[in-house]
Amino acid sequence: MTDTRNGYLTTDGARIHYQVAGSGPTLFVSQSGEGDADRTVDLVGGLADRFTVVTYDRRGLSRSIPADPAAPVSLRRHADDAAAVLREVADGPVLMLGLSLGAAVGLHLLSAYPGIVRKLIAHEPIAVRFLDPAEERATREKLAGVVAVHRESGWRAAAAQVAAVLGINPREQDTEPGITRFPFTDQRAANFEFFLRNDLDAALTDSLSLADVARDAPVIPAVGATSPSDGFDYLAALALAEHLDVAPVRFPGGHNGNLTHPRAFGEKVVELLK
Repeated sequence: MTDTRNGYLTTDGARIHYQVAGSGPTLFVSQSGEGDADRTVDLVGGLADRFTVVTYDRRGLSRSIPADPAAPVSLRRHADDAAAVLREVADGPVLMLGLSLGAAVGLHLLSAYPGIVRKLIAHEPIAVRFLDPAEERATREKLAGVVAVHRESGWRAAAAQVAAVLGINPREQDTEPGITRFPFTDQRAANFEFFLRNDLDAALTDSLSLADVARDAPVIPAVGATSPSDGFDYLAALALAEHLDVAPVRFPGGHNGNLTHPRAFGEKVVELLK
């Protein structure tokens, strides 16, 4: 079992929880959706023998408590929090794995804090402005529909619609054996509420565009091997790869391959960052 050190820091308007495990070069993992630091337990277990793995609860999730829970949190604010964590735990530039919303946070980090990340794997970033105009309009309509379902029918109905938009079928997913299951506890429900109430809107209103990503940025665009090829997050990764003039890397599993195939996913991370 991997030994994990828990820590807290106070930054502008919030107390942020983070975890550190393993030894070696620092690898910062920024999760997707409503995932907190604990959701990476299987992935961290396979990486901690090669990296000092840092995970955290994004502001508004689990143990990262904002002073004003009703205040909106932008993706740039999430990047500021991530930078505060990295200043706390790392002595220099870090490696980073950004997953979905976490990938968008990573791209903001590169833009706002030059030199803090030396290599970013951006796996299917939620970055709607990376899309061509027609796809962007369609994506905004789909995600606005999720927001409307949440407002009218609650988080469970909205979570099911998010999964459908991302091409995830929770009832029929191929997975590695022995993965950790994450039941819908009260805490996970609260995290979903925050994601749907705040972070989804933050992604829709985010200003980050491909023009904000330097063409020589140290980014590895990535997609899931079984993700729908017409999914907006998949297409955003392809647009990022084209902008950087590199080939996108295919990772095991789909949009949430870090959860369904943590061992194979971790091996791919090691291969790319060794």
